[in-house]
Amino acid sequence: MDYKALAERLLPGNYPDLQSYEAKYPPRDLPEKAEVTRLAPSPTGFIHLGNLFAAIANERVAHRSGGILYLRIEDTDLKRKVDGAVEAVKNALHYFDIDFDEGAEIGGDETYGPWYQRQRAEIYRAFVKHLIEEGRAYPCFCTEEELTALREEQTAKKETTGYYGKYAKCRDLSEEEIYRNLDEGKPFVIRLRSLGDPSNKIKFRDAVKGEITVTENDQDVVILKSDGIPTYHFAHAIDDHFMRTTLVIRGEEWLASLPIHLELFDALGFKRPRYGHNCSLMKQDGETRRKLSKRKDPELSLEFYRKEGYYARAVKVYILTLLNSNFEEWYLKNPDADLNEFPFKVEKMSKSGTLFDLDKLKDISKNELSKLSAEEMLDFLKAWADEYGTDAQRGYFADREKMLRVLTLCMGIGGKKRRKDFTTASQAMQFIEYFFERPASYEDYRFGAEERRGILRDFLACYDPADDAQVWFSKLKQIASAHGFAAEMKDYKAAPENFKGSVSDVAEILRIATTGKANTPDLWTIQQILGEEETRARVGEAISAQA
Repeated sequence: MDYKALAERLLPGNYPDLQSYEAKYPPRDLPEKAEVTRLAPSPTGFIHLGNLFAAIANERVAHRSGGILYLRIEDTDLKRKVDGAVEAVKNALHYFDIDFDEGAEIGGDETYGPWYQRQRAEIYRAFVKHLIEEGRAYPCFCTEEELTALREEQTAKKETTGYYGKYAKCRDLSEEEIYRNLDEGKPFVIRLRSLGDPSNKIKFRDAVKGEITVTENDQDVVILKSDGIPTYHFAHAIDDHFMRTTLVIRGEEWLASLPIHLELFDALGFKRPRYGHNCSLMKQDGETRRKLSKRKDPELSLEFYRKEGYYARAVKVYILTLLNSNFEEWYLKNPDADLNEFPFKVEKMSKSGTLFDLDKLKDISKNELSKLSAEEMLDFLKAWADEYGTDAQRGYFADREKMLRVLTLCMGIGGKKRRKDFTTASQAMQFIEYFFERPASYEDYRFGAEERRGILRDFLACYDPADDAQVWFSKLKQIASAHGFAAEMKDYKAAPENFKGSVSDVAEILRIATTGKANTPDLWTIQQILGEEETRARVGEAISAQA
């Protein structure tokens, strides 16, 4: 068969000499052992925890070695493309402090662009044409119906599904059959003519998992679709070569495609990058573990963490504990260090499924948020409220000084021990709501309505916002005594049967009336922040609300 003539018929026209691409995309001028890594999502609009997992690993490897991290968009499948998806990817990763050196919508060194695969179609077609000329690729005219029937036959026979061996119906078409199909205008794709044998095993050194064995590829995979756009498999091999990628860290679900990718690099005559397949993120589901699911688990989406308002550093700290087995020990010794100082190593990455524990992330988030100053917390909460909060919540920030006083109290700043009440921005905004909105409901009181009304009326009668905390509390003790409650805790503990309760119970009644809650930070300070008018109004409403 005249393969050159066939190549010209299938892909007519002149393409640049293949060596010219080597000159156009030269090896990068980087320090020895510098790694070039990438994140290469599809523009589907859904960026998930696995993407962040891989992005953090790739970013750390690249930047600790003095290398490059770039963003490539694999948009070969237009059916999956969503408007605004690339900006969403960039914004989501920026939130988690993933800094790209170059790439789509980022810029940087344009030598290795463009960063969208559809903009690189000519390069792919040039190499497809070369493979056809070499007899390593051929046209396939099979219809979707024929391919479906093929899969059903293989499934019924319990054989490996795919287009290979005796099932590769177009692999050995005669020259006459090929040209007749072309003359009849039949649509076609271009497939790789695999030289692999599934009885052969390949030993492969995975950067994460170590020595592994995979079966040689024998699938005649599609490399160019009927619209002239390559498949992901083919495009990624060419792009990783000419973007000079040295290491690809990706999810272990790609292990099944590894034999295809290895054969493609060999067929193209390219040096293979190193591959590292990180473990899947698992979730405890009853007695079993399973992979996190897009359908079942909202926490798989990165938008979940932004919408809930998880502190970005906390998420990164937690993921680093999953990525590197020695990170947790390092962080205990260096709790306030720049995370970039951690000596991240690919070989320390987990080799098997990692359990993702949202409760542990919440604990880390509480700890990280407790380290912030009131000003830092205000800025964090305001940024979240601006994007995800209600109109009312955005209004909380109208009085910056008031908000700083609220946060100083709620975080225990200046006290003996910092409070750890805040988990996420959304939870924190709900926590401080009573400073800005009057209670819509009240937690259960433990005493009768008549008792409560008397105590609250007596409080209003003696309330003076000029009182310091000590005077304010002494008045509360007097109210307690007047209503049959122990003014001193030691007296109540010695003979509780002699009293209705203690001064702490009286304080709780006042606390619920003021905030709607039975547990809050220091009540005197809360009333100082609210001011006299608001405090009196709230206590008065609580009296009226008593049944």
